[in-house]
Amino acid sequence: MAPQLQDIMTKQVQTVRTDAPLLEVARIMRDRRSGDVLVTDEDGSLCGIVTDRDIVVRAVAAGLPLDETTVGEICSEDLVQVDATASIEEIIRIMREHAIRRVPVVHGDRPIGIVSIGDLARYKDPSSALAEISSAAPNN
Repeated sequence: MAPQLQDIMTKQVQTVRTDAPLLEVARIMRDRRSGDVLVTDEDGSLCGIVTDRDIVVRAVAAGLPLDETTVGEICSEDLVQVDATASIEEIIRIMREHAIRRVPVVHGDRPIGIVSIGDLARYKDPSSALAEISSAAPNN
């Protein structure tokens, strides 16, 4: 049987509420060696995503104070997400169509995982350069 989305997605996702300060989010990324954090409303429903690049481009480069600026102020809110029942082919189509590298996976409106371009590379072509890079341990 072919792998399903839950077989290739990253299940250990980090979430923060919209009122979390960017400094805290950056430390979470550092400590978890992750480049993204999912953003949730007070009720736990997914409302955005923030990446390390977002913090640099939207906050640091703009001179915003990281200890006072909340993740809700800079996160991407126009979010493409998929239900846990989506097929791998559907994820690939969505990533191509929207030119994105990460897609949060939800059950209802709750985040349960994230699938990245690296996850797909490891599944589709495990010997590719992208798959090998994605499988390597972080260098930080």
